[in-house]
Amino acid sequence: MLPSLGATALLAIVFFVAEQYGAKGWLHPYWKFMLIFFLSISFLIHRLMEVGFQNNREKFIPFYMATIVARLILCLVFVGFFLWRGVDGVKLFILDFLALYIFYTAFEIYILSRNLRRGL
Repeated sequence: MLPSLGATALLAIVFFVAEQYGAKGWLHPYWKFMLIFFLSISFLIHRLMEVGFQNNREKFIPFYMATIVARLILCLVFVGFFLWRGVDGVKLFILDFLALYIFYTAFEIYILSRNLRRGL
């Protein structure tokens, strides 16, 4: 869980600095909500992976598939909620969300492959 916290903190610093120095055209005002959402999803996935690694790893594949489905459904609900509320700058909101989704998915795959190689 510590790497996810570090990555989120790094992204928050980068976004904050970018927002202060004129990159407001690239960042949606709700980027903070997106980061909190993805940190929460990362925590959920981390907890499910710990359960999947227990019991001789027999449950790892079903738990990993459950995390993929849960992430997809929760992301659709998150985006749908903000679109339903009538968020301004829909294209920018969706592009920022997709960029964060791809970043966190790649980060999850990296951490997971590192843990599997190490034999956690």
